[in-house]
Amino acid sequence: MPEINKKIQKYLNKILNGLIQIHILHHAKQEPIYGSWMIEELKKHGYNVSPGTVYPLLHKMEAEKLLTKKIEFIEGKRRVYYETSKQGEILLRELKDKVQELFHEIL
Repeated sequence: MPEINKKIQKYLNKILNGLIQIHILHHAKQEPIYGSWMIEELKKHGYNVSPGTVYPLLHKMEAEKLLTKKIEFIEGKRRVYYETSKQGEILLRELKDKVQELFHEIL
């Protein structure tokens, strides 16, 4: 039985990571975001996501040219802001249509 639970958890994590990436693209299109802000935003929706999940996603999305980054220093601390790139905006538009259609059917 524990093996089934591990398998289910693996799939759940994979799906949630995809949804978190869509959420990141959405907010980064509205205004520049940073990692700890995104963690707090996800908490508002009931997701307890660790920095070990969010920061690798941000770095991956930036490396894949879905996000652009800008570094600022605030009170001597380095903060990396992310915004949705043109490529990220195109992907977000496509994903919104597809996700909306699928969720409309299953909900």
